[in-house]
Amino acid sequence: MVLLEKIRLIFIVENLEFMDKNQEKEIISYMRELLNSNEKLDCGTAFKIAKKFNVNIEKIGQLADENHMRIDNCELGQFGHLDFEKAKIEVLKKIEPSLDEKRRIFCKDARDIAKEGCGLKSMRSALKAYKVDVKYCQLGCFKEKKGKQFIVRTKTWIENADGDLLFGRGKTELLELIGQTGSLLHASKLMGINYKKAWMHLQTLQKNSQEILVSTRQGRSKESGTKLTPRALELMENYSILQKDIEEYANKRFKELFLKGKK
Repeated sequence: MVLLEKIRLIFIVENLEFMDKNQEKEIISYMRELLNSNEKLDCGTAFKIAKKFNVNIEKIGQLADENHMRIDNCELGQFGHLDFEKAKIEVLKKIEPSLDEKRRIFCKDARDIAKEGCGLKSMRSALKAYKVDVKYCQLGCFKEKKGKQFIVRTKTWIENADGDLLFGRGKTELLELIGQTGSLLHASKLMGINYKKAWMHLQTLQKNSQEILVSTRQGRSKESGTKLTPRALELMENYSILQKDIEEYANKRFKELFLKGKK
C-alpha cells in the first residue's frame, strides 16, 4: 500500500513537470509570434504574456534569454524608441521616497507607482527628465544599470543687481506645479509647503522679476483657477534650456580637464 502511494506520488510529480514543460513550450512559441519588426520582444509585450499565462515576469525574461530573444522598448525608457511627454513634477514627488542615495529606483517600484495612476509614459518621461536611473530590471536586461562614472552637478539661479533671486530651481518648481494643477493650493501641497508660504514665494518672484507670472479667475468653469501667463512659460522654458546647456558644458569640460587619456 505504501509502495503504491509512492508510485502514485512519483507519477503526479513527473506529470506536473511534463505539464510545466508543455506550458513552457507554449509560452516560447507565443513569444516568438509576438516579436516586433526588429525580431525583438517588446518590454510591454513581455509583461502582457506573463499576465496571460499567469507566470512571474522574471520567468519570461529567463525564457527570452535562454531562447536568444532580445528585449526592446523598455516601458521605463531605459532603451528602445518609445515616445515621451513633458515631465511632471508630481511624478518625481511620488518616486522620490523610493530613490536610493544615487538617485536610482528599482524597476518594480517604478512600475508599481506608475500603476497607481500616473501611467508608464509619464513615469519614463519623469525618469528621463529628472535623471533618475533604473536598477534591477525585472526582465533581467540589466542587474543594475550603471550610469556615468563621474557626473558634474550644477545649480543655476538668476539674481538682480541687488542680489534678489529672480529665477531658480525651487521657484520654477512652484510655477511648473501651478501650470500642471491649475491651483496654487494643490501646488503647495505637492511641494510639501503651506499655502501662505507658496503664495509668498510667488509674490516675491513676481516682485523681483517685475513680471506678471500668473493669472487667477474665480468660479467653477474650465477657465477658473490659477494659470501661468505666456511670459512665465517663456521664462521657464528659457531657464530650462540655460540649465541644460550649463550642465552639458560642465560635464564636457570636466572630461577634458580630469579624464584625459581615459576611455
